[in-house]
Amino acid sequence: MGGREVTSGQGSDWEGMRVTVAGLGVSGISAARALTALGALVTVVDGGDSEAHRERAAALEGIEVRLGDAETLPEGTGLVVTSPGWKPSSPLFAAAAEAGVDVVGDVEIAWRLRGLDGREPAPWLAITGTNGKTTTTQMLASILRAAGLRTAAVGNIGTPIIDVVLGEETYDVLAVELSSYQLHWAPSVRAHSAAVLNLAPDHLDWHGSMEAYAADKGRVYEGNRVACVYNADATDKPSTEDLVRGADVEEGCRAVGFTLGAPGPSQLGVVEGILVDRAFVENRQRNAQELAEVADVNPPAPHNIANALAAAALARAFGVPAKAVRDGLRAFTPDAHRIAHVADVDGVAYVDDSKATNTHAAEASLAAYESIVWIAGGLAKGATFDELVAKSAKRLRGVVLIGADRAQIGEALARHAPEVPVVDLDRTDTGAMLAAVQEARRLAEAGDTVLLAPACASMDMFVNYNKRGDAFAQAVRELAAGT
Repeated sequence: MGGREVTSGQGSDWEGMRVTVAGLGVSGISAARALTALGALVTVVDGGDSEAHRERAAALEGIEVRLGDAETLPEGTGLVVTSPGWKPSSPLFAAAAEAGVDVVGDVEIAWRLRGLDGREPAPWLAITGTNGKTTTTQMLASILRAAGLRTAAVGNIGTPIIDVVLGEETYDVLAVELSSYQLHWAPSVRAHSAAVLNLAPDHLDWHGSMEAYAADKGRVYEGNRVACVYNADATDKPSTEDLVRGADVEEGCRAVGFTLGAPGPSQLGVVEGILVDRAFVENRQRNAQELAEVADVNPPAPHNIANALAAAALARAFGVPAKAVRDGLRAFTPDAHRIAHVADVDGVAYVDDSKATNTHAAEASLAAYESIVWIAGGLAKGATFDELVAKSAKRLRGVVLIGADRAQIGEALARHAPEVPVVDLDRTDTGAMLAAVQEARRLAEAGDTVLLAPACASMDMFVNYNKRGDAFAQAVRELAAGT
């Protein structure tokens, strides 16, 4: 995306400031280039020194890059801009604290750079949560476009938000996905409206505790002007509603819940297969507005209907008409590896949800089907599986376990679903996924769903969850071709 030319005086707050950018990834490169264009004196630091690191450093012409040392604070640093994944305990940040230097993230920088050219900044509709962030952000952008609004899905979704804020395009509103990492480093962000979709233990090694993780998620509500959207069905503590109660918002901002049941006043929910709004209507004590049908949601799995309701709530908070919600949901196509139907073979559906990399996501995926042969396993990342297995046991026809930490899932199955047949696949070679699919086929009966929802990360066997999902889809295609 091309950037606008920065004229003299526009970057006066940054002119001559010595900024250290931590991390030579996508967001770090974006921040380094933007701040350099504004006149800042930027040094990028990264602990890596591989050929790939050197190639990225060489592409940053005119910007100082220091590789192999991510602990020493460059002399004269007035601000540190970190990439999202760097832990708060990093030695570089300890050195910054000792020197009295602030540490912020790329999202914070993007917020500070809004309106730099004198144009009215586009409001942010922000989305976070343990699972469903990307899908909900994309749904929201689709709804906003259906309303004729100029928008983009940005942030943790893959498009650096700094590039959009400083880009040539003008937007009416932005759909912004924010991770807990990004929120931790973004103290000034104040969204028009925001949603926390759900909360489950994740990234606790980074945050240090569930309480700290939830607190960082809850930052998305700070300063909201119109609506704080929360999950009314959540039972975990702290809940997303608890985070709303603790937020310091602008006068008149409302709490708006979403539920898979019939909605109460100030909620969106589902009535007889219809998504309805009782929050953004006249006389919400008595009236409801039909938004769309459950069949308009792709796929219509329970957790994805919840995503659609959250997206609809944010869009309605921005004044989008009901028809645009329906049209936007119909136009939305989910990304690959998110509860994606691959094929039917001998009356058995094969579904790829490789993106279910933690237990919370896997639980939602398993809840979408009645009779399942489950392919699970990988890197557990410290997770435990007893609650997941106990909740899902009645749906399991059989289980095929793969990956480094499959024994942990096997032990949970032995405790909570001892009658379910389990295949322990002790293979990590390139043919392992085909073997897993073949074993799943042997266990499945007509009407079942073979579901890849690993509840684990992929890096023990695959580069990422995308490659794992690709391997599953290819194995299913080979299975179908051989029938």
